[in-house]
Amino acid sequence: MWQFTLGGLLMLLRTAFLIAFAVAFATVVHAEYPEKPIKIVVPYPPGGATDAVARIIGHKLQEQLKQPVIVENRAGASAIIGSEVVAKSAPDGYTLLMTASGPHSVNISLFPKLPYHPITDFSPVILTSILPMLMVTPASAQGDVKDFIKWARENPGKGNYCSVGLATPSHLAAEMFKAMANVDLVHVPYKGSGPAVIDTIAGVCNVLFDNAMSSGPHVKAGKLKVLAAASKDRLKSWPNVPTLAESGLINYEAYTWTALLAPAGTPKPIVARLQTEVAKILQMQDVKAKLEAQGAEPGGGTSEDLAAFTEAEIRKWGKVIREGNIKVE
Repeated sequence: MWQFTLGGLLMLLRTAFLIAFAVAFATVVHAEYPEKPIKIVVPYPPGGATDAVARIIGHKLQEQLKQPVIVENRAGASAIIGSEVVAKSAPDGYTLLMTASGPHSVNISLFPKLPYHPITDFSPVILTSILPMLMVTPASAQGDVKDFIKWARENPGKGNYCSVGLATPSHLAAEMFKAMANVDLVHVPYKGSGPAVIDTIAGVCNVLFDNAMSSGPHVKAGKLKVLAAASKDRLKSWPNVPTLAESGLINYEAYTWTALLAPAGTPKPIVARLQTEVAKILQMQDVKAKLEAQGAEPGGGTSEDLAAFTEAEIRKWGKVIREGNIKVE
């Protein structure tokens, strides 16, 4: 039988009271979040897709949380600067990161001394958008994906693919295509989507993997031909375009994406509040329309979903980078 002295019993009661008080206090603190403006850091310059998504969501989040939401662009060093700023910020829910696939699933395999870890230094909140990629060719190109693969196998090293830059999603998507299709294509990197699209239209490039936002209008104008979507399923915005999986490359998936993150250690009630509010925002019809105007599809899911998705993306692109011996200068 347990026996307690009066002093021991008083100590147990005191401990229980302190624990209950701490839990109640934490609950009150989290229930009052936010009490001041929230900052969303974008690790890119203004005007890009990630910046647009941050501003679309930030505007709605401000309305729902009744506090100012400020978007701050901290670009540079392959998005490392802005990402590091948030990784080292106080985990209080007032400094967030609108990240993208590059800094969060690719950089870790490219930069040995990356000053942040995409998994351990952040608390995932929610996947905010998916930006589909299209496999496009000059409008004059004949045949489909299978025909292109057949031609490339019969002419090793004579064909090329252009990308919007070294180690970009455009580059990595094409490298994964090369490996899965077992073809030898020469890489021609450009500095940005604009010049890569122009040279694909001109016939300098045999093929280009690019997001639908930049290449889609040229396809609709008849200046480019789309061979396939790089997504798992057919795209809602391009329902008549087959996927690469349908064309024989089973399990091929490549897209860019954006996600909202908080610093590691951010209290779970705050992360849950942010996830709930942003999930509601992503279901709003006007938000869906604005994302579609950027060539994006709304994200969603739980924080746990985003964590698992990120780990899978890191593994996938890490394999492509290693096998393709891709390095940044």
